[in-house]
Amino acid sequence: MTGNEIFARLNEVFRDVFDDDSIVVKPATTADDIEDWDSLEHITLISAVEKEFGMKFKMGEISSMKNVGEMAHIIAARATK
Repeated sequence: MTGNEIFARLNEVFRDVFDDDSIVVKPATTADDIEDWDSLEHITLISAVEKEFGMKFKMGEISSMKNVGEMAHIIAARATK
């Protein structure tokens, strides 16, 4: 799975979770960049990403993610296994 494929799928998940078709996530995107991204929506988002990619993040991975790029990196690493 390429980085572009991961980000295309992440875009769809973010748009669905935040109900905003104008969202375009980039590697540097953080919660500060999306108006409704609070701690409750973060849980919903993580769950939706896990479902989309058929994987589960470890608690340490979730707490260490600083931006969408780090999330994509974890997904890419898991996809190659």
